[in-house]
Amino acid sequence: MNELLAILEDQPFFADMEQEHRRLLAACAAKCGYPAGTRLMRDHEPAETFWLIREGQVALESPLREGCVTFQTLGPGDILGWSWLLPPYRASYDARAITDLQTLHFDAGVLREHMEANPAFGYMLMKHFSALIVQRLQAARLQALDIYSHGGPGDGT
Repeated sequence: MNELLAILEDQPFFADMEQEHRRLLAACAAKCGYPAGTRLMRDHEPAETFWLIREGQVALESPLREGCVTFQTLGPGDILGWSWLLPPYRASYDARAITDLQTLHFDAGVLREHMEANPAFGYMLMKHFSALIVQRLQAARLQALDIYSHGGPGDGT
């Protein structure tokens, strides 16, 4: 666990968290690797984890009738997944490894239990993930504006 705690301490997303909170997170984490092309999340499927990307890149995609559109690319230091935090705990987009990945994988079920038992921990995670949710929604909005302002789907061209 000391190695996982050290990894969290080096990441900006976790930097302003209390040591006790980082310890709780480290206790729910495991190192994982995924080959390029792996689907980590699918829209509407159960969301029972989140990831800290340590190496590699992930495409966040929104499914369309014509396929998928990438609205954001994540890389080292980024957090993947927030749907584990809010009922009904279902993914809100697809996530696909563009390259081989090295991550920390967090068990959302255990984290939710810790959040219920420790309101200060829960509040801290809600604040951090709320900012992440706003960032992802903004990225999706900007991507949609770009698509539709450049002759994208549904404009008749």
